[in-house]
Amino acid sequence: MKTFKFPARHGYAVEISPFIPTRLACATSQYYGIAGSGTLLVLEQTETGISLVKSFDWNDGLFDVTWSESNEHMLVTGGGDGSLQVWDTANPQPGPLQVLKEHTQEVYSVDWSQTREENLVVSGSWDRTAKVWDLSHGGQSLCTLQGHEGVIYSTLWSPHIPGCFASAS
Repeated sequence: MKTFKFPARHGYAVEISPFIPTRLACATSQYYGIAGSGTLLVLEQTETGISLVKSFDWNDGLFDVTWSESNEHMLVTGGGDGSLQVWDTANPQPGPLQVLKEHTQEVYSVDWSQTREENLVVSGSWDRTAKVWDLSHGGQSLCTLQGHEGVIYSTLWSPHIPGCFASAS
């Protein structure tokens, strides 16, 4: 089994690139996500192990990550500060391209639509809402869905029905 350790970080989510089968992204947090910052790790799996390709720091814990289905360099993470961060691994700048801030508590789940014609991301938060974002149309959500009685831990787009997702709390 291959492993990768990054100092003072704990992994929360891992995703395999839909374009590069050996490329992984990992959302991490300090202090088990209770306090501190987070880091998005982009990793490469080789025959001998796993190596760091690039890392991006964020000022709060990162709890989930999702790859774009239409651009091999684009990722979105969900943070403890209630924001989504849009990252470009090809960008030489250290920060996110865009920060989307509408949730009032931790964003614990993000998922990019698998329908390549759509540029939609769904987020689930501890504020008990799910939001749908169209990343090609600025930094505001398209809609906010309420109804969960508890925090939302998971959101997932249907690979079969465009525009349909599930959420769990």
